[in-house]
Amino acid sequence: MSRSSKLYILTLSLGLSLFSTCAWAQGAGTATQPAASAPAAVPGKIGIVNIQEAIGGCNEGQRDFTALQTKFTPKQTELKGLADEITNLQNQYKAQETTLSDDVRATKARAIDTKQKAYQRNLEDAQNEFQQAEQEVVNRIGQKMLNVLEKYAKANGYTVILDVSNPQTPVLWASQGNVITGELVAAYNTESGVAAPAGAPRPAGAATAPRPTAPRPATPAATGTPKKQ
Repeated sequence: MSRSSKLYILTLSLGLSLFSTCAWAQGAGTATQPAASAPAAVPGKIGIVNIQEAIGGCNEGQRDFTALQTKFTPKQTELKGLADEITNLQNQYKAQETTLSDDVRATKARAIDTKQKAYQRNLEDAQNEFQQAEQEVVNRIGQKMLNVLEKYAKANGYTVILDVSNPQTPVLWASQGNVITGELVAAYNTESGVAAPAGAPRPAGAATAPRPTAPRPATPAATGTPKKQ
């Protein structure tokens, strides 16, 4: 009797919505045999992988996430400058509030409020743009990495590969001998042919680059001051 073999690659949620659960199988034909003569089941070989770490740690991921962060650095600088400007205006307002006329105080408060709203809009737009660009990188590398993962699993006799990127993973414990994240990264680097970026440190975990954010200006507590939107 020829043995049936099935390969299931299970990819759980990546927090950034990287992949939906994936499974594919390759089956071989079986010959009909009496149940009593069937051989005993052979325990499957299980591997543990952190896809987020693999995507962020491979050469292509390091290169592309670094380029993405560099692209958005000017926007980060712009947002920080606007945040600092608002903070300075708020500090001036608090220091002068008791000496200002009602009209001047209201005018200054409106000016600060307008700048706060503009800052918030620009910040949200930058975050959305960054997240979209980041997701494109994650999806592009992730799809290719799943193909490499399938090849690696078949070549090394794994029947199940579990992804532990999501903190809500059902995997509560696994021997370090089952973890193949480093091996997957090495296999992907070989497959992609992308050289390691010069001087780029290997990320410890997440695949995503830092979000383009700037410090949020504090809102004065005094009555009549602009409210944070």
